[in-house]
Amino acid sequence: MTERETTRLIAWSRELRQVHNRLREALRLTRESLAEGTPGEAATRELLLYCHGFCTALDGHHQGEDRTLFPAIADAHPELRPVLSSLEQDHSMIAHLIGGLRDAVARAAPPEELDRHLEGIAAIMENHFRYEERQLLTVLETLELTAEPPEVLGPI
Repeated sequence: MTERETTRLIAWSRELRQVHNRLREALRLTRESLAEGTPGEAATRELLLYCHGFCTALDGHHQGEDRTLFPAIADAHPELRPVLSSLEQDHSMIAHLIGGLRDAVARAAPPEELDRHLEGIAAIMENHFRYEERQLLTVLETLELTAEPPEVLGPI
């Protein structure tokens, strides 16, 4: 194995951490935007932009994992199938929570309600990311996967 191939293999674990950190930052910015409480229509537009970007990124990340990353891990490490199944269930739960947030933003729900949605997503997302990193980072350092990072981890 060449140094470049080794670097690419190890990069999957770094790529996952970087995506998780960017999603954490997007959620932080979304919550800050809500907390600033710009009055009226401008606040709604700004929040819609932040939420749309964050929700799209998080959803895309999970779809990429479900479609490409998790099947590759399951093939290489069948013993991790229960872990992957649990992570996929989290993806489904987070998608449901994102749907609730999108609906709340679309109907211009009060800031307190929007923050409750974001708080729920933040709690599940952080727990999910930490579990995923504990269970998969070592595996990702040796996973042979020929795909582009956006295909595997979402368009972030």
